[in-house]
Amino acid sequence: MEVRLPEPGDALTGVEMFAGLEPEVRQRVIAAAVPRTYRKGQLLFVENDPGESLIVLRRGAVAVFRTAPTGERAVLSVIRPPDVLGEVSLLDASTRSASAEAIEDCTALALSRGAFMELVHSNPRILDAVMRSLGGLIRRLTEQNADHVFLDLPGRVAKTLVRLAGESHAPMITIELNQSQLAEMAGGSRQSVNQAIGSFASRGWLRTEGRRIVVTDVAALRRRAGMNDR
Repeated sequence: MEVRLPEPGDALTGVEMFAGLEPEVRQRVIAAAVPRTYRKGQLLFVENDPGESLIVLRRGAVAVFRTAPTGERAVLSVIRPPDVLGEVSLLDASTRSASAEAIEDCTALALSRGAFMELVHSNPRILDAVMRSLGGLIRRLTEQNADHVFLDLPGRVAKTLVRLAGESHAPMITIELNQSQLAEMAGGSRQSVNQAIGSFASRGWLRTEGRRIVVTDVAALRRRAGMNDR
């Protein structure tokens, strides 16, 4: 799957939150950040952990999720470069509101809360980007709630696959996600999601390859999800 990656020489290229900074300020941010690597399946942080850092994702993908007392997961979003995660708890000095797990091997930069707040105080424009990020989060959660009301499970599965496909226009898009993870994102049982995937495969919209899903007809999935054609 094609994703946007930062250009060599500047780890913050493409990161909207830091787009308005002067080059020398960006370099100070990079110098203050700590490089991190996460293996597929590794937790970046857990719900109720101290919110100590902002994470700038440079490579890979991260699932942000909540866990019910029964142990069931609900995936809130999948983060890909050049997005960030962890900004909510940095702003209110509270604990993490969700957990995050690498669903692919990842590299990232971690910026401590102290360094982040110093940056905000000296560069108020960053607050505009933070507010846009929070607004986007609220819109996503609102849309997810509406999807659970207005879409049946196959529709939610189709919409989840479209979101994971992103902006790629390739004829075939490989999604590194197993069906259990897809069930967590779509809000259904694994068995029901497997049935939806089988139905889509029989129509030629996708195929499964082990723990991968290869999407071959994004437009059909968009229609099944009730989304407008581009």
